[in-house]
Amino acid sequence: MKAVIDQTKCIGCGMCVGLCEKCFVIEGNHAKFVDNDSCECDLNEVAESCPVSAIKVV
Repeated sequence: MKAVIDQTKCIGCGMCVGLCEKCFVIEGNHAKFVDNDSCECDLNEVAESCPVSAIKVV
């Protein structure tokens, strides 16, 4: 699985980074998903925690 972040919705709050810093980073004012094999976080939980629903798991 991977996460797709809608950059038009993302407010760069860092909630996703706080839950999974191996998979998410803040670049500029927005979050970015780092697609790597070492990601062990629950992407669905991260997506549900986003206050603006900018993260979708695909």
